[in-house]
Amino acid sequence: MKPFILLLSLLLLSGCTWPDPTDTGGTAGKTAVEVTEVIDGDTVKIIYEGKETTVRYLLVDTPETNHPRFGEQPFGPEATQRNRELIEQAQQIEIEFDVGDRFDDYDRLLAYFYADGESIQEQLLEEGFARVAYIFPPNTRYVDEFRDAESDAKNAEIGIWEYENYSTDRGFNAEAYGQTATESTGTDDDCRIKGNINRSGNKIYHLPGSPSYDETNPEQWFCTEQQARNAGFRSSGQ
Repeated sequence: MKPFILLLSLLLLSGCTWPDPTDTGGTAGKTAVEVTEVIDGDTVKIIYEGKETTVRYLLVDTPETNHPRFGEQPFGPEATQRNRELIEQAQQIEIEFDVGDRFDDYDRLLAYFYADGESIQEQLLEEGFARVAYIFPPNTRYVDEFRDAESDAKNAEIGIWEYENYSTDRGFNAEAYGQTATESTGTDDDCRIKGNINRSGNKIYHLPGSPSYDETNPEQWFCTEQQARNAGFRSSGQ
């Protein structure tokens, strides 16, 4: 008891209080929830703590269906439909939290999802509807399992892996959709031309090494300048 009393005395004398404990409730178990809406392949709405809350699936990314910048991306509707099927066919949906941040920058809850005990994220990865992405430690509990599932789909060349360079570590490259391996104009590392739409609605592409390249946040990636021009973009130097 003496060490405890000494620590308490020091805290009181210094004007300090006990630090708030890290909220890790639910991180070691699953909680049953009601899904009220499937937004897309990796985002749903649930009833959480008595109110409807938007939830983003941890560690995965699926093509968009109604993005303000990207619009509808190839395989977006299919990923959404498969996510909906997994949820609607299940008798019970559960969520599990990791030990890190509970919310992302868009105030969406972050969680792992389970349909009758099976990981929805892992199933989407195995079937080629999702890629492993947005890895922010310490929310990495299942990243190894998810990478294995992603690898299986990638090796089988199904879904988002059917077309070379469509699914990249930066997102989804619509320009590569529909191309076969022989038609592809470059490797993943070669597709580094950034396509950006400015506030005036002008489509401009930026080459690596150009003055504004590093600070440009791309809407699209291109492998060649011709690809960019075909998509309606003009060079930043024009």
